Parts: sequence; structure tokens; C-alpha cells
Amino acid sequence: MPTVTSPHKVHADRAHLHALLRQMLRIRRFEARCVELYQAQKIRGFLHLYDGEEAVAVGVAAALEPGRDAAVATYREHGQALAWGMDMASLMAEMLGKVEGCCRGRGGSMHLFGRAQRFYGGNAIVGGGIPLAAGIALADKALRPGAVTACFFGEGAVAEGVFHETMGLAALWRLPVLFLCENNLYAMGVPLEDSEVETDLWRKAQAWRMPAEQIDGMDPIVVEAAARRAVAAMRAGGGPHFIEARTYRFRAHSMFDTQAYRSRDEVEAWRQRDPIERLRHWMLAHRHLSEAEAAALEAEVAAELDAAVASAEAGTLEPLAELERHVLMDRVVQEDGQPPPVPAPRPVPAAAASPAPLRMTYREACKQAIRDALAADPRAFLVGEDVGKYGGCYAVTKGLLEEFGPARIVDAPLAENGFTGIAIGAALAGLRPILEIMTCNFSLLALDQIMNNAATLPHMSGGQFAVPLVIRMATGGGRQLAAQHSHSLEGWFAHIPGLKVAVPATVEDARWMLAAAMADPNPVLIFEHIVLYNAEAELDAAVTAVDLERARVRRAGRDVTLVTYGNSLPKCLRAAELLAAEGIEAEVIDLRMLRPLDSATVAAAVACTRRVVIVDEGWKSGSISAEVAARLAEDLLYELDAPIRRVCSREVPVPYAAHMEEAALPSVDEVVAAVRAIVPPARRS
Repeated sequence: MPTVTSPHKVHADRAHLHALLRQMLRIRRFEARCVELYQAQKIRGFLHLYDGEEAVAVGVAAALEPGRDAAVATYREHGQALAWGMDMASLMAEMLGKVEGCCRGRGGSMHLFGRAQRFYGGNAIVGGGIPLAAGIALADKALRPGAVTACFFGEGAVAEGVFHETMGLAALWRLPVLFLCENNLYAMGVPLEDSEVETDLWRKAQAWRMPAEQIDGMDPIVVEAAARRAVAAMRAGGGPHFIEARTYRFRAHSMFDTQAYRSRDEVEAWRQRDPIERLRHWMLAHRHLSEAEAAALEAEVAAELDAAVASAEAGTLEPLAELERHVLMDRVVQEDGQPPPVPAPRPVPAAAASPAPLRMTYREACKQAIRDALAADPRAFLVGEDVGKYGGCYAVTKGLLEEFGPARIVDAPLAENGFTGIAIGAALAGLRPILEIMTCNFSLLALDQIMNNAATLPHMSGGQFAVPLVIRMATGGGRQLAAQHSHSLEGWFAHIPGLKVAVPATVEDARWMLAAAMADPNPVLIFEHIVLYNAEAELDAAVTAVDLERARVRRAGRDVTLVTYGNSLPKCLRAAELLAAEGIEAEVIDLRMLRPLDSATVAAAVACTRRVVIVDEGWKSGSISAEVAARLAEDLLYELDAPIRRVCSREVPVPYAAHMEEAALPSVDEVVAAVRAIVPPARRS
């Protein structure tokens, strides 16, 4: 074993060496048993094994304090989970898909979570956990000073854009993240030299002026020493550190891998550097281990493993009645028992605390809602593009930086996937982020984090984590901004289980929906239509909250029901006025929430009028209007007196020219025409 010379030496006494060897043996034997169970078809799906890389997880865990410090890993995370103190029996039960598993059998091999250990999971999206780790570190910096987050990822992840986005943000905000690149030389089957110009990956961190080094990842003492140096600096207030651990996986990428991309000689050469055998032989040679102790250690690990397998095989399957449990959370479960300490609230200037005027614009209502949220909860902060000094692209956040300061109003670089993932991680670890994405077209750059992490982690972790996050974004056309700033994509997000999707169409909803969203333990997306920002209305002083779950009847009517949301609401109300002059009384329903969709209110209304027109600024194919129509057809088909009609945007990218844009979007005239087509003259008074 190499001699360690550093200011933070590893105290490699006999007990510590035994602990390192034991942990590596536990991982190696666990993986071997997983292979047996896979071949017996008791473990299914993908299985990525950690054989050969044990020194990295064990060395890092020895340098940190699992439970105080957090960890985020990849889909090859069995080793990290065991090193971080997770129970072997619960891990094995998870492999077998049993309810006694750490995630109730919902995550499987690639998605292990341990709330008590602050193990925030394996992540099957390459690079997908990297921004989560930075977000957890951001929360820890505010709530748990001195805590460090270890972020494990493979060399393949350095090609992902989110890696570069997160590294830049972590360095900019000086977040206590230990970025640990486990460089096993192959991104699945692609050799490192075929995918990267710079194969010394630690040098990439130099672009962000981040302390970085390359180490022998086959030696747990070397790994621990490097991790201790980095952790000591971060606990003292330093920013992120990067360690490239050169290591090797002895087995295939996964159980389906034929390993045609590497030779047996190469694998055998690396096996000569087996971290377990190297440490064992060194300990035997230096009398830190006897043959009898080595045999006893093997027997101890085997007994633990046998018990874990027996427990897992005797486990039970989760009842099917539980299938939908934890898709949406009823509370922020990670704060049960002992919530993280909350810093003292920052005093809000008297002008900001004074009652809001009763007459205001939609824009002012959004701003006042953000102000209230920040004043009410010191854990809340706003982050996004140009939200601070610029005051927001649509001037919603103008002046908030001066009121709350740069720690609460955070200008982010143009890195949507990165800062969205960081916001999700911060929510997981105790903060209450309000994330602003400038326009919904840009949200597609962050769709990976929104869908694969924010919407998925609560259910996939077996309900161990909630994601109390609000994402605001502008939506819709009508301002001649052309296609890449004008689409209405809220229906896409409404397709995703685990999200809530709100669309405030009135000044009152703009004023109060955010408060309801902040109180919700789930990720809530709020879509603000750009045409509505200048809308003005009187607010009822008696209203200080709104229901986030229910649609609203905005106008009563007996002849036809208009179902709509967002900027199509004023169009429908105007159409109803014109129709009333013809003797047609149209009821207008504002959906307000697209997920969950309040089908009951819509169905009750249509059951009375027996005719319906659905108005939706989204494209007709696969739209919210299609979903509403399908539900009505399923439940009320024989109650209808006329076909369901839909008025939607034309199926083209929204054009720039005013006359073309107007023709592409739903219009009042189209709504009136659709109603006339299904309300016979005899029904008109």
C-alpha cells in the first residue's frame, strides 16, 4: 500500500484497516450474490455491479459522516449505499422487489434511497443526480453548516451538459460538494479516449477554478486521504472539490453486456490491482491481519449476507392497492420528527409588509404573491434567469432583490437543466425554492430534471422524500414573439404523474395561487400567460386564499358549457356575452388546475347543459382539450345532445407576423361559431 503524505493523513490503525476491508468485502460479496439471484431470475431488469470499484465508495464514506453528510450516486450504487450505512437486508429486499425493501420494491437496483442515512439515491439518468447533489449542498449551506455532499458519477457523465452546468453553478455559489468521478475508462462500451479529447478528467474542473486532483481509485487509503483533504477544506468554508478516481469494473457494464469492447488481458491486468486483495495482503504482511481473522471476517460477511437473502426471499410484495400511493405526497416526510433548523427570518421593509392595494394588475399580483412567500418562510428563495437585477423578463420580480437581498433573490446563469436540478435538490434537503423559467419553451431544457427527478423521486423512493418546489414560467402567444417564445406547453407537463399544474387566469388566482402552491408538499408548476400580465382587476379584500384543486364556474349558463383555462378564459367570457345577445346562455368553466384535473365540476356542468365546447391554446392533438373530451365521452356520452367541440391553436409553430399569429391562436369568433354549430335555433330564446 502506498504511503500517504498529506496534512490530513488517514489514521490507519488496525481497527480502521479492518473496517475498510470489511466494508469492501461486504460490497463484493453482495454483488456476487446478486449475480446468483439474477441468474435464478429473482432479480430482474438492469443490474450494474460495483466489483473492482469498492475502494472509492468505502474510502469516501470513511472520510465523511454518513447521516450528517449526504450522498448522491449513479445506477451502479449498491456499493455506495452499503458504505453509507444502509441496511443490507433492506437493500437485498429492494433487489427482489419486496415491500420490505428500502424503497418498498419501487426503485430496484438502480434507485436505492435511504432517508435516515441522507442517501439521496441512485439515479438511472446519466448525470441526472449531479445537480441534485449541488442543490442538497445549497440547502446544507443554509441549514446545516459544515455538512458536505458527496456526488458520485462515472466518466461518461462528463459529456452531459448538466455536468458542465452544475459544475459552473457549484463553483459560482461555492457549494460544499465533493464531485467524485469514478473513471472506470468506459462509458458503457465506449472507451474514454473515443469520447473525450481531454482524458485527464480532473483538468476539466480547472475551467471553474475548482480544486481538483487525480488519484488511484483502487486504493481505499489513497481515496480516503484525498477525500479528507477536500472535506476539511469544505467544512472550513471552501467551495466544491473535484476528485477523479481512476478505477475499473471487473464485471460487465450490466448483465446484458458481452464486453466485446475490451480484452480479457486488460481485465486480468486490472484484477492484479484488486483493492480487496491488495489491502488484505498488505495487512497480512504487516501483521494487521491474521489468516484466522481473515477467515472470521469472511464468515461474518457471509452470515450477514445469508440472513439478508433469507429475509428478502421471505419478504412480501406490496399490495396492488398501494400502487398510486406517494405519486403525490400529503406532507414533507423528510421533515417528520426533527425538522432542520430554520434561520431567523430577514426583516421585510415596512413598504413591502403593508397591505397590497385592492386594485392591481396580474403582474403586480404575481409579485405580491412572491413577496408574501419570501416574507412568510425564511427557507423560501427565488432563483431563475434575470429575476434579480433585471427584475424579471416580464418585470414581475422588479424590486425584490433590493427588498430581500441576493441570498433570497438568486440570478442564475442560462443553465435551465442545471439550476432546475439544483432547486429540486434544495427542496429535497429542506429549502422552499420558487424557480422561474423565463418562458415555457425553455422549460424543455429542464424537462429531464422536472420529470425524471421532481415528479418521480417521491414514488420511486417509496415515499421517503417529497419535493416541495414551485416552478413559475410564462406561457402562450399573442405578443409577436414567434415560435420559440410563444407556445403553450402546459398540457405536456399535465401528462406527468407526480406534478401539479396550475394556470391562473385571473388576477385573484395570480395573487393567491402561489401561497397554495408553497403550502403543497409536491412540485407545482404555475403557468402565467404573457398576455395577462397587464390585465387589471379589483380584488375582494375578504379573499386571502384560493383552492388549488377545484375548477371555477366563471359564468352561469343553461345552453352550453365552455371549458377553458389561461388566456382563453377572457376570450370565452367575451364569446358568452356575444352569444347572450343571440339568446344563447353559455356557462364558462375555468379549469385553473390541469393536473389534477377537476373532472367532477366539468361533468356536473355538462350534465346540465348537455353541450360542451372546450377552448385550449395548446395544439389540438394530444392536448388538454383532448383529455377533457375523452373523459366526458367516457362518462357522459349518452347525456350529450350534440358532439363535443374543441377550439384550439392551429397545428403550426406560432408565427411572428401579427395576422398570422392571430389566425394561429383560438379566437372569440371561433368560439362563437363552435357554439352556434351545436346549439340549435330552437334552444335560443
